[in-house]
Amino acid sequence: MIILRDLSIFWAMFHVIFLFLMLFRSRFTRRKTMVAAVVGMGALMAANGVGLVLFGIDAIAKLFLFTCSVPSFIFFYVMSADKRFRFLLSFCLADSTCLWVMAVTTLMDYYLGGGSYVLMFVSRLIAFPLLEYLAWRYLRKPYLELQKEVEKGWGTFAGMTMLYYILLVIVVQFPTNITERPEDTFLCVLVLVLMLFNYAAIFTALYRQLLVYREQQRARSLLEQKNMLEAQLENQQRIRKMKHDMKGYTATLSGLLTDGKTEEALTYLKGAEGQMGVQRGQFCENPYINAVFIHYAEKFEEMEIDYRMEVQIGGEDLPYMDLCSILTNGLENACDALMGLETEKREVSVRMKYNRDHLVMRIRNKCREDLHMEQGTLPVTDKEGSEHGFGMITIKEAAQRLNGEMFCYTEDGNFVLDVMIPCSSFQSGAVQ
Repeated sequence: MIILRDLSIFWAMFHVIFLFLMLFRSRFTRRKTMVAAVVGMGALMAANGVGLVLFGIDAIAKLFLFTCSVPSFIFFYVMSADKRFRFLLSFCLADSTCLWVMAVTTLMDYYLGGGSYVLMFVSRLIAFPLLEYLAWRYLRKPYLELQKEVEKGWGTFAGMTMLYYILLVIVVQFPTNITERPEDTFLCVLVLVLMLFNYAAIFTALYRQLLVYREQQRARSLLEQKNMLEAQLENQQRIRKMKHDMKGYTATLSGLLTDGKTEEALTYLKGAEGQMGVQRGQFCENPYINAVFIHYAEKFEEMEIDYRMEVQIGGEDLPYMDLCSILTNGLENACDALMGLETEKREVSVRMKYNRDHLVMRIRNKCREDLHMEQGTLPVTDKEGSEHGFGMITIKEAAQRLNGEMFCYTEDGNFVLDVMIPCSSFQSGAVQ
């Protein structure tokens, strides 16, 4: 019956890898990831199989950490899109969970199955697919979402899972297999039960983090809608006031021209033109995007920010919801960052124009001197410090919905946000 034990070990090794792949975010395509996993992990399993035949289960079990866990850790770390604690948590979570199943089935076989390995083989045959189903059904989607969106808070959970993995290995395998140390069975059972409660606490905390993140995103979305509606309302009020003022301008001009005072009429017309200029709010022909620029132009003036806006788009049909979301979040982040600077250092420039086949948006503002960020990274929000970051994920998601890209970095004391949207994403022939 030794063959049943050995087969169940290989069955467990295969499912450890499969479970990890469910929780793992690779930086390569799914096809490349699967091919690499089959080849790399297949070779590793084969090597451990040879060692099992040559040296026996006890020797391999003691060296399993170094013959399987460490090599697979290095292999997947190279392929992982997540580094440091997020990867460590996923790896230790998969390994320790599968090791827990192996320990439980080993004790069940020893005490209930007479040590014949039949119960061990059958129970593992059922337990691992069931574990994967539960992970796929309830854990995978929210866990992958957390890995993608949440930057902080992984270290404590990763440390807990790593320590439980090491503890489980020691309790089950050292100095000999737990079935050869009946006096330690109660201790092993306590560790196994404690691990259940520990992982329940981890999953609960992770789920709460996900709920907090979703609530933050929902609040941010509502704030964007509020700002857009307020900006549109202000724009409409401004237009109504402009129509009202136009009646007065027309009456005055009519009177001057009737009296033959042409020069006075020209002077008056230039003055009226100045009052109806940029501060009256015509940055572009798109009413929704124009409303956002008007809102923030007024906010910049209230905050005594030196601003420059270069907007070169027309009245063409644009995906204004996503574009307004990008602009609102970018300009709001700029306001937050500039609020923490001295008044004379508050500068921001906004550019929105076509560049060949792309609609390009750039927001550039002064920032703290100690803020340094390379291109390709996302800043972490810090509302207490009024810094960039809270809306960056929203900006990135909006750009991705339009098949575009977002970049942010610091340069010469400025924070720069660049967004490029291909014109083909919203219409053909949009380039002016």
